[in-house]
Amino acid sequence: MISIRRIAHLDMDAFFASVELLRYPELRGQAVVVGGRNVHQPVEQPDGTKRFARLRDYAGRGVITTSTYEARALGVFSGMGLMKSAQLAPDAILLPANFDAYRDYSRRFKNAVESIAPKIEDRGIDEIYIDLSTIQENTNSLARRIKQAVLDATGLTCSIGITPNKLLSKICSDLDKPNGITVLSMEEIPARIWPLATKKINGIGPKAAEKLTRHGINTIGELAAAPVQFLVSEFGRSTGVWLHQVAHGLDDRPIVTESEPKSISRESTFERDLHAKQNKAELTEILTSLCMRVADDLKRKGYASRTIGIKLKFSDFHAVTRDVTLPMYVSDGTQIRKMAGECLKRIPLTQKIRLLGVRASGLIPMAEAELNHAGIQSEFPFLAPGIPKI
Repeated sequence: MISIRRIAHLDMDAFFASVELLRYPELRGQAVVVGGRNVHQPVEQPDGTKRFARLRDYAGRGVITTSTYEARALGVFSGMGLMKSAQLAPDAILLPANFDAYRDYSRRFKNAVESIAPKIEDRGIDEIYIDLSTIQENTNSLARRIKQAVLDATGLTCSIGITPNKLLSKICSDLDKPNGITVLSMEEIPARIWPLATKKINGIGPKAAEKLTRHGINTIGELAAAPVQFLVSEFGRSTGVWLHQVAHGLDDRPIVTESEPKSISRESTFERDLHAKQNKAELTEILTSLCMRVADDLKRKGYASRTIGIKLKFSDFHAVTRDVTLPMYVSDGTQIRKMAGECLKRIPLTQKIRLLGVRASGLIPMAEAELNHAGIQSEFPFLAPGIPKI
């Protein structure tokens, strides 16, 4: 008997902020932002209450790591500069990030899901794909059971999309947030997916969406109706064919569960194209953040990397990659940032940048890497402590 493919995408709801609300329940229902540099911890008052930092008091070039849904309603989202966000929500509470706590709760929710559905693809600290195809249980009932297991293990809610593939499940997990369940069949694509904006498809960034809009393509349905030849002529063969397929909900990517990953990467597509000189500080902040997140992923999964690379996509959609390989293995964010900076020096920055990515490959388990470390670092002075600027 051939089982019908059922793929779930589980996304924790405002994960970092929600973990903070477990620690500070008095902030529930308020606009709360997590992120920035050198943000002070809440101060205990004589009456037992706590005094929290406010977004309006922040000075610096830090960016938002995450925000509560109340803050998002004010236009404040992850990746935004804190100074800009303060103009939109000056009274929002500002908390420093606590990555040790986030890693702990990440392990908890993934272990809870694995006890029910063991075929999992880890996509980062707050999201996973799950293959439910072989589990003999009603889809909605199974989704509720997984959500309850996550809640019991963490005290946190999550949202789940369940469809025949990863593409659609990623879209659907975001449709009924927070604490939602969305189940979708291929037959429902015209009614439920096609009315959505093209940017709802993972992989269509702001710049591509803007280019589609200039051609009168604003929704996924309008993208599905566009001739594939037109898309190929505008975006190139591979991207044009991909746009045509995803608009029709087609995606045959498997759930990847191997315990030995080949690489770990993070990337960011910008809301607007950034200039290497005029937006130097912002690009430096983003690159450093990506490197630290890659380092966090490596440590969480217990790996070190020998090759660090960067990826740039320019305003004309042309992509460039550079990497550096060392005889030593690294997992520290500062070292990764150093190597990413070395890669960046080898790319002419003559155009505006729309995407920046960092990739760690050549992975081995951390314990094995430690055996290779002695006596190597002094040969590479650019691995010395300190964060360079672009």
